[in-house]
Amino acid sequence: MTSGDLPSRHSIWAMAARPKTLAAAAAPVLIGTGLAAFHDRFRALPAVAALIGALLIQIATNLANDYYDFVRGTDTAERVGPVRVTQAGLLAPAAVKRGMMMVIGAAVVVGLYLVAVGGWPILVIGVVSLVCAVAYTGGPFPLAYHGLGDVFVFLFFGLVAVGGTYWVQALALAPDALVAGAGVGALSTAILVVNNLRDIETDARAGKRTLAVRIGRTATAAEYTLLVAVGVWAPLQGIGAYDWPVTVAVASGLAAAACARPLVTVWRHARPHDLLPALGQTARAVALYGIALAVALAWGLRL
Repeated sequence: MTSGDLPSRHSIWAMAARPKTLAAAAAPVLIGTGLAAFHDRFRALPAVAALIGALLIQIATNLANDYYDFVRGTDTAERVGPVRVTQAGLLAPAAVKRGMMMVIGAAVVVGLYLVAVGGWPILVIGVVSLVCAVAYTGGPFPLAYHGLGDVFVFLFFGLVAVGGTYWVQALALAPDALVAGAGVGALSTAILVVNNLRDIETDARAGKRTLAVRIGRTATAAEYTLLVAVGVWAPLQGIGAYDWPVTVAVASGLAAAACARPLVTVWRHARPHDLLPALGQTARAVALYGIALAVALAWGLRL
């Protein structure tokens, strides 16, 4: 590649931030905000701050993954998938690490406002979220390397994100926030499952013991199926148990329809490359789900 073929520095940093992954950070915040509106607790400024904070933490996690997977030797030329800027030599490892710290700093600034609004529960959530953003692939006990990545995503991109967003607006936690969080958390985890299924061979060789490496291909495909089922179930449970608007059923339908093709791919793929479309399709399913459920909760019709 000649110097004229290299992307601009802004493009490289945008690539490092992995904008396609941001749907998983935005969707639970939208859903938590829609739920707050459903309970007549909507507050605009905390909702916007929660969204910005979630996006910053996701970007910090992406940069941490890029840096730590490279320095641990996990990302090699054999890796399949989107470009990792450190491994590709587009950015120096030290630059990516500095970028990660700057994004964490910005997240802390936003977090201070949210703590002022939501009190000590938000302080605990913020500190643990930032620690886990780095500890996902860094530190002495990297979560992703010990099969805990799936649990991390389900908790922090589901239960914690929805519940925390609701809390900073309502200063309370509604029981149905857990149902909403379980649905979007499951679908967000499904993104990671496709990613880990694609990388199962290279991760195993590098000593990265993801859950997919530990349980194998068939069980991982079954996990993906279960996660999609939970995503479809959650809005229907909300209608039946918490008097959610009937229009939230649209989110169930969208999740089922959007995940149909990647579900087939997950079960039938022959090569790691075959899973690349499934990754993007699952991410789009999360985005559609978050928007549909949030809008239906905020403006839908009750039974």
